[in-house]
Amino acid sequence: MKKVQLDNGLRIVYEEIPTMRSVSFGIWVKTGSRNESPENNGISHLIEHMLFKGTEKYSVREIAEIFDGIGGNVNAFTAKEYTCYYAKVLDRHLPIAVDVLADMFFHSLLDGEELRKEKNVIFEEISMYEDTPDDMVHDLVTRAAYGSHSLGYSILGTEDILGELHSEDLRKYMKEYYTIENTVISVAGNINNNVIDLIDKHFGSYANLGIERSQPVPEFLGGHIFHAKTTEQNHFCLSLPGCSTDDDRLYAMVMLNNAIGGGMSSRLFQEVREKRGLAYSIYSYHSAFIDSGLFTIYAGTAPKQTEEVLKVTLDVLDEIRRNGLSDKELAQGKEQLKGSLILSLESTSSRMNRIGKNELILGKHYSLDEMIEKIDSVTMEDILEMTKRIFTEPFSFSMVGQSEEALKNFRRDQLVIQGGN
Repeated sequence: MKKVQLDNGLRIVYEEIPTMRSVSFGIWVKTGSRNESPENNGISHLIEHMLFKGTEKYSVREIAEIFDGIGGNVNAFTAKEYTCYYAKVLDRHLPIAVDVLADMFFHSLLDGEELRKEKNVIFEEISMYEDTPDDMVHDLVTRAAYGSHSLGYSILGTEDILGELHSEDLRKYMKEYYTIENTVISVAGNINNNVIDLIDKHFGSYANLGIERSQPVPEFLGGHIFHAKTTEQNHFCLSLPGCSTDDDRLYAMVMLNNAIGGGMSSRLFQEVREKRGLAYSIYSYHSAFIDSGLFTIYAGTAPKQTEEVLKVTLDVLDEIRRNGLSDKELAQGKEQLKGSLILSLESTSSRMNRIGKNELILGKHYSLDEMIEKIDSVTMEDILEMTKRIFTEPFSFSMVGQSEEALKNFRRDQLVIQGGN
C-alpha cells in the first residue's frame, strides 16, 4: 500500500496488484448520518443518490450507459460515519471511471425536479425497509443504545424530514462536509504510479478546505424499544457495549463475537437452531465506530417461542460471562479471522475498501503480517477482560412484532446483577 498527498492536501492511498485485470476506485467522504441533525436526518444518503442524477457533462442516462458500455460497476453507499462512491472496471477503463466519478463529485446539478423524483425513490426505500422487520429491528436497537445521539439516527431519514429539504440544503451540506480534509481517494488493482497523475488531473483543483469537526462521544444507555407490527415472527436485537475502530482490544471482541454467534459452529446457532430448532436465523455481529462500538445479537422466531429463545440467548451469554471461551474456540476464532482477512485480499473491491476506510477513519494502515501478529497475540486473558467490559451495562433491546408479552420475565440488567456473583 502506498500513500500520496496532492498539493491541495487530498490524500490518495493505492495498492498495485499486477496479477489482476480489474481496478477498484473509490471516493470516501467522512460524513454520514452521525453528522446530521434532527432537522436534516437523511441528507447524507439523499446526496449520495443525487450525485447519480446528472452533471453538467453527463445526463442520468449517460452515466448508466457509460459504465454498462465498458462492463463496469458503479455504485455508492452511505454509513453512519462515511459515504463512498466507487467503481470497479477493467484496468484499461480506469480513466473513464475516474472522469465520470469526478464529474459526479464536483459538478452534479442537484436539479430540483430530479430531487423531487429521487425523494420519491427514497420514500419507496423507506417503505420497503418498514416492511422488512428483520432490517428495522437493527436500527431500533442502535437507537435504544444511543438514544438521541446522532449515532442512533436512521441513515435513510424520514419522509417528513426529507420532504422539507431543497437543492440548496444539499449544496450547503456538501460545502460544509465534502471538504479536502474529509475526503480520501483509494484505488486497488492493476495500476502503477501513473494513477497519481490521472487523479491529480481530475482532483488537483479541488479547493473546498474546511475543518474536521469532532463529534460528541455517545453514552451507552441500555434502552428498550418495542415496535408493534403485524408479523408472523417476533424479531429482536440485544446489544451490549463494544469496541471502537482504534481499540487495541478489537480483535478480542471479534473473536468473542465469532464464538457467540458469528457462524454455524457458534454457541447461539448450535443451541437455538441446531439443538432446539427454535429459529431459522440467529446470529451476532460487532459494529465499530470512531469512538464506540456495539455487540449485537439478532433472532427471529415465532411469538410462542420468543421467551424460550431469549432465555437460551441469555443463558449462553451468562455462561460466556462466567467462564469465557474454551481453548478450542479461541484457536478456531483466530483461524477464522485470519482466513476471512486473507480471502478478502483476493478482491480488488475489498482491498480498495480496506485501505480507503483505514485512511479515512484511522489515518493509519497495518500490513497483513502485522494484523496476523495482532490476531495471534490475543490471549484468554484478553477474552476474559472483554467479557467483563461488555457486561458492565444493562443490555439494549429492540423488538418488532405483535406483542412484547414474552419479555415480562426478563430484566435488561440481569446479566450485570449476576456479574457480582
